[in-house]
Amino acid sequence: MPTVFDNGPIILGGPYLERMTDDEFFTFCQQHPELRVERTAHHEIVLMSPTGSRSGKRNARLNLQLGKWWEQQSHLGEIFDSNTGFTLPDGSVLSPDASWVSAAKWNALTQEQQDKFAPVCPEFVVELQSASDSTKVLQAKMLDWLRNGAQLAWLLVPESETAYLYRPGQPEPEVVQGFENELSGEDVLPGFRLRLTELG
Repeated sequence: MPTVFDNGPIILGGPYLERMTDDEFFTFCQQHPELRVERTAHHEIVLMSPTGSRSGKRNARLNLQLGKWWEQQSHLGEIFDSNTGFTLPDGSVLSPDASWVSAAKWNALTQEQQDKFAPVCPEFVVELQSASDSTKVLQAKMLDWLRNGAQLAWLLVPESETAYLYRPGQPEPEVVQGFENELSGEDVLPGFRLRLTELG
């Protein structure tokens, strides 16, 4: 039986899904383009509904700002939007709302790997909470990103105008309250500043 958490995603599990290979999972996702699909480290499949229009607007503005930075720093690596899945070292396949992978990591992949859910963890990820998302679930997801190799991970909660900044070796995230602030890409994305007010 599928599990549903608080009107959130549907979680599918079972022996067949546990044996599903990476290629089989990729094919499954291609056969269901109408779904937003992720996979946990235990090979449970997570089915999510499309985001609402306000969340889509915010995500577009987030990626626009990241794209403007990338235009000046494209030699450093590649940026990705929320449709991109990554196969992480723990076996999960996650799709952040925005992300960046260094040129060294990206160029080390074969073209076939790049064409599927690339076996790489982005150094930088952003998760943008929508109205149907659970903050606790997303906070746990941010720790998964760090465990798999992310160097800077942001969880943005527009409804409360709160940003949680996660870094490796930091026991608790830094909390930035108020979307009048800007966030720095620090050493991971040198020169990048996210204007939170544009995500209102």
